[in-house]
Amino acid sequence: MQIYKVGGAVRDRLLGKPVADTDWVVVGATTDEMLIKGYRPVGTDFPVFLHPLTGEEYALARTERKTGRGYGGFVFHASAQVTLEEDLIRRDLTINAIAEDKEGHLIDPYHGQRDLQERVLRHVSPAFAEDPLRVLRVARFAARYAADGFTIAPETLVLMRQLSASGELEALTPERSWKEISRALMEREPQVFIQVLRECGALKVLMPEVDALFGVPQPEIHHPEIDTGLHVLSVLHQSAVHHQPLSVRWACLLHDLGKGLTPEEEWPRHIAHEQKGLKAIKAVSLRFKVPRDCQELALLVGQYHTHGHRALELRPSTLLDLLQTFDVYRRPQRFEDFILACEMDARGRKGFEDRSYPQAEYLRGAAEVATRVAVQPLLDKGYQGQQLGEALKRERLDTLTVYKASYQL
Repeated sequence: MQIYKVGGAVRDRLLGKPVADTDWVVVGATTDEMLIKGYRPVGTDFPVFLHPLTGEEYALARTERKTGRGYGGFVFHASAQVTLEEDLIRRDLTINAIAEDKEGHLIDPYHGQRDLQERVLRHVSPAFAEDPLRVLRVARFAARYAADGFTIAPETLVLMRQLSASGELEALTPERSWKEISRALMEREPQVFIQVLRECGALKVLMPEVDALFGVPQPEIHHPEIDTGLHVLSVLHQSAVHHQPLSVRWACLLHDLGKGLTPEEEWPRHIAHEQKGLKAIKAVSLRFKVPRDCQELALLVGQYHTHGHRALELRPSTLLDLLQTFDVYRRPQRFEDFILACEMDARGRKGFEDRSYPQAEYLRGAAEVATRVAVQPLLDKGYQGQQLGEALKRERLDTLTVYKASYQL
């Protein structure tokens, strides 16, 4: 039995980056031998075990053969006869196909170290084109390492285009796709993920609603970048610069889908794009079985982001309706995330990246004063049921009216 450190742990150490998780491959062993040594089996598709003390993953060396469509269309073969080189050749990128033995010696049969030095994301073998998930994975790695100067090898991009045109992407499960998408959105340059998907033709397959935004103009006075797709990329970039959570980043990606539905004869104006885009936003979220908090925020941001931008102009009654819609009294964080998404949208315009966004402070202040309105005095006056709700609404409206009148920029 020989044990090797593989994958991201080796790659990131060579790049001088922190190592989060360590994976191991075991050569020359059987399942029974692993069980005898106390390893706990966790794999369903192929033999993977957890170390009895560290809990790290140890997988038996394996080969794979394409038998069907999609990520799951493979038959795996794990045995004591599978070599390390055979295991490494089934991996996606050369920089992920480097192994390290217990003495620290590197085994690099597919020149991953060279590609690390040259900052290239390159496939290991032609078998890359058998797994559609690798389109998403490579795009995610591009988003992670773009700031370090990494680019995708032209021949790898060719295979990604072939996969995108093959119909294989449609065979990916929503869960597997969302896992890659969500991880990519949390990388340092999430907009690169979308750019790469578009470049290889995968975006129009996976998210045609987002792909449709490219080439759609907006009024230059508000959007100097003009192109709606470029604007969305910039908004996504700002969400990473400002370390926003996943729900905000997802909302940033989808907030302008309605503009992709505007008839060309109406360009560059996009009247009522907020309402028009809701069906598309919902469709994308359902397609990937996106978590509920991300779904809800994306819909709310899509519908109300222009309210956020016009916050200082809103009538107190409209402002109150906005707070009620977000249920700010019981779910304050959702309203805060909405404010953050609106700010990213405002900053995601050419030349506006470092501009202040006073609407954020104004909206937070409005939520605070409305939330502070006490119920007990109204109960003491005898209000109950529907009358209590109406009285509370009047008190909040009066409070917001005073707040708006007294607010100083």
